[in-house]
Amino acid sequence: MIVNHLMQEQEREPVPTTEPWYQPTGNEVALFEQCHERHLAVMLKGPTGCGKTRFVEHMAWRLQRPLITIACHDDLAASDLIGRYLIQHDGTVWQDGPLTRAVREGAICYLDEIVEARQDTVVVLHALTDHRRMLPIDKTGEHLQAAPGFQLVVSYNPGYQRMLKDLKPSTRQRFVAMDLDFPAAQDEALIVRHESGVDHATATGLVALAERIRQLRDRGLAEVPSTRLLIAAATLSASGIELREACYAAIVSPLSDEPSMISALRDLVDGTFI
Repeated sequence: MIVNHLMQEQEREPVPTTEPWYQPTGNEVALFEQCHERHLAVMLKGPTGCGKTRFVEHMAWRLQRPLITIACHDDLAASDLIGRYLIQHDGTVWQDGPLTRAVREGAICYLDEIVEARQDTVVVLHALTDHRRMLPIDKTGEHLQAAPGFQLVVSYNPGYQRMLKDLKPSTRQRFVAMDLDFPAAQDEALIVRHESGVDHATATGLVALAERIRQLRDRGLAEVPSTRLLIAAATLSASGIELREACYAAIVSPLSDEPSMISALRDLVDGTFI
C-alpha cells in the first residue's frame, strides 16, 4: 500500500517531444533500435565527449520513451538507485529511486560512467539485464517486473578508466556493446557547425586542430580534445571571441596544466589558425 500510494503522487517522466540532433557515424541507430525491440541491455563505450549521451537522448526521442539519466560516482549506493523509506509528518513512506521509476514506467534508464559506481551497486542491475527483466526491492518485498519499453543503457570511457577500474566480466557480458568514437573529420565538422553556428572553414580548422592534438595521446596527454570541446571553442568564436583565444580557453586549458604541454598545444593552435 505504501508503494502504491507514493507512485500515485510521483510525477511520471515525460516522453521527449523535441528531437535532440544527432549525426550518425555508422549503424548505431539501427543496432540500438533492434536492442530495444528485443529487450537487450546496451553498453556504450567511447572517449569522453564523443556523443554518447546525445545519442541516448536522440534514441529516447526516436523510440518515444521517457529517459531517466543517472550520473554514476563513487558514493552511489544501491538505495540511491532503488529507493528508500522517508519519514514524513504522517508516517514513514517509500520513495522510488530513479532506476525503480524507470522500471515501473517503461523508461530508458541511462547510467553514465557506470564504472564509477561501486561494484555492490552495479550488482542490482543484473536481474534487469537477462530474461527475468525484474528488479528485487528487498526493503518492500517487491519483485518488480519491468514495464514494456524499459531498457537499461550504460556508458563508460575504456581508454581512461581501464587504468583505474573496470566492470567485472560477469557484468560486461550482460550487455550488447556498441563502440562509439570521435566522428570522421567531415562528420565532426558538420556537428561543430550545427551546434555552434560557425562557418565551414572554422569548423574544418577546429577539427584539423583536434586531429593533430589527438596524435599526442601517448606523448604525455592523458585526454585528447573531444567533439564537445570543439563545439565550446566554436561557440566562443561565434560569440565574438578571437578564434585562437577561444581555442586556448576551451581546448588547451582543459586538457593540461603542464607548462610544457600547454606551450606545445598553443603552438599547434597558432600553426592551425595563422
